[in-house]
Amino acid sequence: MPVMTLEWKVVIDAADPHAQAGFWSQALGYEIEDNSPLIEKLLGIGAVPEALTTTAHGRRAWLDLAAVRHPDDPYDEESGAGHGRRLLFQRVAEPKTVKNRLHLDLHAGPERREAEVERLVGLGAKVEREVEEPGGRWTVLTDPEGNEFCVQ
Repeated sequence: MPVMTLEWKVVIDAADPHAQAGFWSQALGYEIEDNSPLIEKLLGIGAVPEALTTTAHGRRAWLDLAAVRHPDDPYDEESGAGHGRRLLFQRVAEPKTVKNRLHLDLHAGPERREAEVERLVGLGAKVEREVEEPGGRWTVLTDPEGNEFCVQ
């Protein structure tokens, strides 16, 4: 029996999903998903209330969700949802309180690591610590909402 692959996305809890999408789109060179055609359609037929929407990044968006996707990956033109490498930020009421159980590693390479860390700090990340072990060297940072990630 052939093994089926599955589409996936990483879902990240956020206080402000649109700000997080803005940070991570710039950090990764990803595109912020445009859900406005679907939202306008659903509003037009009365399927969703206006209260579930907002304006973010210059267009109509879901109030509590925002996603970014790799620019080369396929996506659904009606909904704007990606079918590849994707991060989805969902609004939650509670703040982040403990260390992540899952984090992203960004691979810049030894020759670009310091410049990449500097660029990410300019976007709103904070350096937590530098790590040097026999297996390598990396920088641990946090995004604007305190989620840890590493740059190698």
